[in-house]
Amino acid sequence: MPRHLHIRTVLAGAVLAAALLSTACGGNRPVVTGPAVVVLHTTAGDIRLELDGRTPRHRDNFLELAREGFFDSLLFHRVIAGFMIQSGDPDSRRAPSGQPLGLADAGCELPAEIVYPALAHTRGALAAARTPDDVNPERKSSGSQFYIVWGKPMDDGELDRAQERVRAGTNGRVTIPDSLRACYATLGGTPHLDGQYTVFGRVTEGLEVVDAIQRAETDSLDRPLADVRILRAEVVRESEIKR
Repeated sequence: MPRHLHIRTVLAGAVLAAALLSTACGGNRPVVTGPAVVVLHTTAGDIRLELDGRTPRHRDNFLELAREGFFDSLLFHRVIAGFMIQSGDPDSRRAPSGQPLGLADAGCELPAEIVYPALAHTRGALAAARTPDDVNPERKSSGSQFYIVWGKPMDDGELDRAQERVRAGTNGRVTIPDSLRACYATLGGTPHLDGQYTVFGRVTEGLEVVDAIQRAETDSLDRPLADVRILRAEVVRESEIKR
């Protein structure tokens, strides 16, 4: 069965109804130029993320959420072995065991900033979750839900099939270049998502932590049976700030 990075849409409107008030998604704040670094201190260890300057709206939004403590105490609520780990649902902060998650976010959407092939779904990529194409044809991103790619190395046949899925998902507009095919063959990733979701950063330290999380035992809704939590999101470096 195909795996998608969609926010669950079981209850219409619940994404906004359950959202926290936040100044992110275009609030008044400094504008950063270039990349920035955020460290996710999790119960499984630290994950260091570099936010890419080529996706400024996603970078600035993630920075603002981190600064205001939005991510603190949130769960990795959706984990699929060999695929990815997902977080950013504010309802996960106090969710009891077995509660379905994935409906809530920061209460806004971000315009897509798909910079492909420069930013692709190679292992360690940081990307934005979103609602499905049938309700979101512009492929706008969730205001807070994000995922970190794992994926496995692929052989030529698997990459050919991924290319067909990308071609179908982009009406033939996106082709996986040979340089990326070589990367997917050796490093791994989720190439079937390329050109359809905004990748806005990457893991620079802590891939072993991502590996440990993606191996977690999960329930039927892909939620880890033992909670894996972001204790704190720390902004450790910002580039030049314009006010």
